[in-house]
Amino acid sequence: MPGELREDHVAVSDQKEGSQIYNRGNFGYPVGGGGVELDLIEALFLLEAGRLEVVRSGSPMSFEDLLSHSSSVVDGFDIAYIVYRDLRRRGFIVRAESGAFDLSVFPRGCNLSNSRPAYMVRAVSERAVPDISSFSGEASAVRGAGKQLLYGVVDEEGDLTYYIMSIRDPRGSAFPKGDPAGARGRLIRDRLFVFDSREGEALRSRGFYGKTDGDSTQLSLIEGCHLIGAGDLEVESTAGEAVSREALARFGAEAQDEFDLRLRAFEDLRGRGLVVKTGFKYGTHFRVYEDSPDLCHARYLVHAVSSSEAMTWSEISRAVRLSGGVKKEVLFCRLGESAEYLEFKWFRP
Repeated sequence: MPGELREDHVAVSDQKEGSQIYNRGNFGYPVGGGGVELDLIEALFLLEAGRLEVVRSGSPMSFEDLLSHSSSVVDGFDIAYIVYRDLRRRGFIVRAESGAFDLSVFPRGCNLSNSRPAYMVRAVSERAVPDISSFSGEASAVRGAGKQLLYGVVDEEGDLTYYIMSIRDPRGSAFPKGDPAGARGRLIRDRLFVFDSREGEALRSRGFYGKTDGDSTQLSLIEGCHLIGAGDLEVESTAGEAVSREALARFGAEAQDEFDLRLRAFEDLRGRGLVVKTGFKYGTHFRVYEDSPDLCHARYLVHAVSSSEAMTWSEISRAVRLSGGVKKEVLFCRLGESAEYLEFKWFRP
């Protein structure tokens, strides 16, 4: 069927053909007097499939012609088209969108007249370096509309990987129990020790803090800062001088990368009733338990990031791949005025 290019859309004027393409294929938007208007992305798909001829100034356009024109009119059109074509070939009804999202996707077996989109889609290149705050804003907008947020990531060879992204609210049941532990710790170089076995056991009983080896319990500097603030620990230097929470936090920031960021995430997670241990062996900041580590496996891997931090899709891909391999959920803890947890999950449409 013929269609005429009109800068940012293609018009199919014939009433019968327009009705057929809309009602049977769920393409285009009906216009008064019959016929439909097709978005450029729809027109290119139909042209490539041999179901539409597009003319400009009376001359037929090739796929190359229409793709070149569309890419000059719509920013990022080539990436969006790869995602659109893939989803259409998988049997979904797909609409082009403007604004924050590139596409909307309807459930299989539905049509435009009796359904609403299930997914809002961002089509992105693997080379894109988004700010994590943009993820947060897009996830919030989609959640408020009762839909899911889907990222279609196109690599340099044109292959696609899909990720569902959502905001999570992790919670656990390991809240502090009993009276403050009243333990005494000693800072030796960049490590913190509790040498009294009863005091070390009190810290473990109160919240599964530290690692006991023989009669001594070793705490991370982050655990130390948190426990001082909670009134469960007093710390001395090797010279016998008292070390305040503020002094220990300054020392930690000088000795370790991203200490302040990790401390904020740690304290937020502990406040949610979760047990937090180092995630070094998994290549992330923390592994996180919903209850006693003696009773359950870690459910989450958590990586703390500042609200202004830019992330690459390669970083996200590695984190998601790792979490799947060890059967855990990876969360990025976005730290601005408050903590927010973002989850990316691999998705097969």
